[in-house]
Order: sequence, then C-alpha cells, then structure tokens
Amino acid sequence: MAHTLSAKKRIRQTETRTAANRATMSRVRTLRKKVTAAVAEKDKEAAVAAYDRFASAIDKAAKKGTVHPNRAANYKSKAAKAVGSLS
Repeated sequence: MAHTLSAKKRIRQTETRTAANRATMSRVRTLRKKVTAAVAEKDKEAAVAAYDRFASAIDKAAKKGTVHPNRAANYKSKAAKAVGSLS
C-alpha cells in the first residue's frame, strides 16, 4: 500500500483515468459494432449515420490520448472502406 501523499494521489488519479478510458473505449467498440452491423444488413443510410457517430467518438478518444492517433485512423479507414463498399 502507498504511504506517501503523492503516491496516494497518483492511485486516485489512475482510478479516475482508468474509469474514463474504459467508458470511452466501451462506447467506441459499441459504435464500431453498429457500423459493422449496418454494413452486414446492407443498409447504406444506417451505415453512414453509424459511421459518422463512430468517427466522431474515435477522434475524441484519440484527441484525449485514450487511443493512439494512428490506431484511430486505421479504425476509421477500415470502417469507411466497409461503408463505401455498399452500393
């Protein structure tokens, strides 16, 4: 167990940040699944709408440092390619 005040503060900060990061990543994963589901159903309107929400969420996660910017770009690229494949 931590003994110094600074170590105790770091533990509190880590718990707070971990909770925020988990919530953010859970939201991103859910939105990513919605894009995949809409593409699987071949519903272009729903896929585009889901992609817009997903792209916004992943950009925010990358901006906060929850996800590496290159990983966010990779996710967006794959999702955009899938949505673009719909006629």
